Amino acid sequence: MNTRIGKRMQVGGEGGFTLIELLVVIIIIGILAAIAIPMYLNQRQKGWEAAAKSDLRNAAVAQESYFTDNATYTSTSSDLEDQGFNPSADVTLSIVSADSNGYCMSAVHNSGGDTYYLDSDTGEPSTTACT
Repeated sequence: MNTRIGKRMQVGGEGGFTLIELLVVIIIIGILAAIAIPMYLNQRQKGWEAAAKSDLRNAAVAQESYFTDNATYTSTSSDLEDQGFNPSADVTLSIVSADSNGYCMSAVHNSGGDTYYLDSDTGEPSTTACT
């Protein structure tokens, strides 16, 4: 096969690729894209959810710091920021409830994904709403 290509190039007759060769390359690229695109979208979704969970954990640390200073949990996010909490740009964090006995917060990424909740009793983000 290499000799045929070499002879074509030397003679100067026909150059380039045949239609079949081009179609095979396009089909291979299509197969690779069909595999890669869903995997990319799945990883992007996991990244959004990880950002929401991370914000909840960081806000929980700020809640505990606020509690140490004030003997109650805060219901305003500005108080958490005063305690050092730095929210992510595309995550919406809400404090559902807070009092001297505990707190419940929720977070969701603005681009999509599940809403995660964290309460002072469990201490871990989950998709189950606080009770």
